[in-house]
Amino acid sequence: MSREIIRTPNAPAAIGPYSQAVRVRDTLYCSGQIPIDPATGELLSGSVEEQTERVLDNLVAVLEAAGYTLSDVVRCTVFVSDMDNFGRVNEVYGRYFETDPPARATVEVARLPKDVDVEISCIAVR
Repeated sequence: MSREIIRTPNAPAAIGPYSQAVRVRDTLYCSGQIPIDPATGELLSGSVEEQTERVLDNLVAVLEAAGYTLSDVVRCTVFVSDMDNFGRVNEVYGRYFETDPPARATVEVARLPKDVDVEISCIAVR
């Protein structure tokens, strides 16, 4: 099995001992992204909608660095700090996955890194 570590300056650098993504054969495993602006390294503390956009833009950057697109995504896991924000997160998420969206799980968690409101990870296959 060959593993390729994916790194891009167009998404936030890892804030721990993990890679932005790992490709194994035709499958890309993307680590969870939180709303950090990769240009500044600063945490976006705006609305949950703004945070979700930044998170998805970060995922797109990681996918693109590996030669994938959102249409290659087969599974997402969405972590939210408050399930009352589900509809607001879902509205933004739906703009990124308009046609034939991937399988997904959404989970409310007690706390996310840096106390953000949303984190999303994904798996993509070509």
